[in-house]
Amino acid sequence: MEDLVVVVPGIMGSRLADAEGRPVWDLSGGALTRAVRTLGGSLKDLRLPAGTGDDHPGDGVRPIGLMPDLHVVPGLWQPVDGYTGLMSWLSATFGLTPGEGLLDFPYDWRLSCRYNARLLRRRVEEALERRSAARPGQAADARVVFICHSMGGLVARHYVECLGGHAVTRRVITLGTPHRGSLDALGHLVNGLRKGWGPLGVDLTAFARSLPSLHQLAPDYACVAGPDGSLEYARDLPGLPGIDPELLADAARFHAALRTAADRADPTELHAVVGVHQPTATTARYTEDRLVPLGTIGGADEGGDGTVPRLAARPANAAGTGHPVAESHTACEQHGSLQNNPGVRDTLIRLLGQEPPFHRGRDGAGPPLGVHAPGLLEPGDPYQVTVTVPVTADRHDELALTAELHPAAGGRPVLRSLRNLGGGRYTATYPAPDPGGYRLVVRPDRTDEGAVTALTLVGGAGE
Repeated sequence: MEDLVVVVPGIMGSRLADAEGRPVWDLSGGALTRAVRTLGGSLKDLRLPAGTGDDHPGDGVRPIGLMPDLHVVPGLWQPVDGYTGLMSWLSATFGLTPGEGLLDFPYDWRLSCRYNARLLRRRVEEALERRSAARPGQAADARVVFICHSMGGLVARHYVECLGGHAVTRRVITLGTPHRGSLDALGHLVNGLRKGWGPLGVDLTAFARSLPSLHQLAPDYACVAGPDGSLEYARDLPGLPGIDPELLADAARFHAALRTAADRADPTELHAVVGVHQPTATTARYTEDRLVPLGTIGGADEGGDGTVPRLAARPANAAGTGHPVAESHTACEQHGSLQNNPGVRDTLIRLLGQEPPFHRGRDGAGPPLGVHAPGLLEPGDPYQVTVTVPVTADRHDELALTAELHPAAGGRPVLRSLRNLGGGRYTATYPAPDPGGYRLVVRPDRTDEGAVTALTLVGGAGE
């Protein structure tokens, strides 16, 4: 492969260090609860001052690499798996040398997508120059392929669409990118970290509310039910607590600029990989100073990846503007695990110019499983998982479903068979897990075809 492949992670997906090189966001996996407790104070100190805009606050914080394992900042986003597996798979599958043909782009995810897009432009230009110098005559036609998870797709799109990156870009592939925002982001801004997690000794609500990036992840579609039941844009509802109105208005301008820039005669090839069939907050009702999420819009449950609604995982200008973006793949998978899903990787093989391995079977094989499991769990609480299967699916009420709860720190997984509740609903309950990060893998009929992975952080006792 002559092209340069660049992996852009999502929010929280980059390790951060302060001016002295001390980690402020680094530990993950099995040490995650300790990371949140010990680094939480540092993250609170990294609250951005008002007026940061599209600049760096000058506090010396810098990215130092991709997060390798399961990670989450409570009150900011849902748990996400790491990127080590994706980078290793890309290198092995396509013969790409890390740092040469394969580039990662860690960034300070607190900051505006515009700011990080400017850094991405510099990183790509330098990498292309190095690649051309190292392979004279061989890499003359080399261009860039972006593989972006979550918010990383917004960073890459701003570079490509607004900063001239389309001239060197072959295609942009997004995995669960909230092109039109996420109701979860709005909920975190408005509601804060209200339920528990006080025992963990850290509340990052004020930190989260200071971030331009989190406001840029808020829905860019009418999503909040007004007094008459009609849906309105969050930016048009004065008085929502936790919202910085200036940051939210600027986020609207950010999304509008993407739509305008992409509507040109030679649009960049964009492929949206979309998670489906997972219970996903899509709209909300504001009542008693709290945003109550709803899984429907216009009376329909369109689902999504558990974090990003299906309607938001492809650009708003996807139809009728000369910039069509089809769903390149719909994975029955949750947001935090899309980058490691086998069907998604088969799609990446196809999009990067090869044929998927035939022995893995067809994409999306197996019944569509909608998995509901807690992203954050209080210490001492039992862990309950509920799975729904559409009544239109074959054998929806006759499946033998199993769930394995894997500690991220390693150790023996706990296997449970799900109880059939009838009507395509199944459930299982685990005793209260120990503090730490967990991966729950739900399988139909004990096969890996159609398996869905949910991620959870269990809190620890207070100090």
